[in-house]
Amino acid sequence: MKCPHCLENFNAEWQYTNLGQDKNSEFDISYCNCPGCEKKIIQLSKRVRAPHTTFQTSLIYPKAIARTPLSTDVPEQFAVDYWQACIVLADSLKASAALSRYCLQNLLREKAGVTKSDLSKEIQQVLDSNTLPPYIAGDLDAVRNIGNFASHPIKSTNSGEIVEVEKGEAEWNLNVLEELFEFYFVQPEIARKKREALNKKLADAGKPPMKAPAISSVSN
Repeated sequence: MKCPHCLENFNAEWQYTNLGQDKNSEFDISYCNCPGCEKKIIQLSKRVRAPHTTFQTSLIYPKAIARTPLSTDVPEQFAVDYWQACIVLADSLKASAALSRYCLQNLLREKAGVTKSDLSKEIQQVLDSNTLPPYIAGDLDAVRNIGNFASHPIKSTNSGEIVEVEKGEAEWNLNVLEELFEFYFVQPEIARKKREALNKKLADAGKPPMKAPAISSVSN
């Protein structure tokens, strides 16, 4: 199985405890430890006997399967909001979507340099700047479509407001944040380290360092 904490695959050795039964169902707790991250995984199983025997299994710890761990290159101010959106996803899609919209708006203002407005217009400003790869730009644009901003304008004018969500909206927002984190923080840091290593080699050879890349942003 895949560990819901660290996402590594392992052969689970489940232990079971019977919790008894009620009028229609019987309940069991199953649990194991991931050998990689050493965290416990707990499931609740329900066996319904009537009218036909069916089995239902729910993950109760952790509450949901983890997202891919963020790189340490993502600043804490964004990572905290992102992880809070992940943590509440299993309990409240509305709260998760609100946190991710709030994080997205702050990210675009900080890294894309958009003029402060409402989220829909800020997204459009980033798209018009043509600074994002096409696949990220398309996914960012879809935030407004999947979230149905036209019918729920408060998602744009007050990004952190807890309001109704569309199917798949909360998860999509998190996907887009992950793509933007990779673009704005992770890949630039990888490139910086490569340039730093190359400049050291050039310096050792008595040659001048390579020129620093130009940084583009949305014009205000």
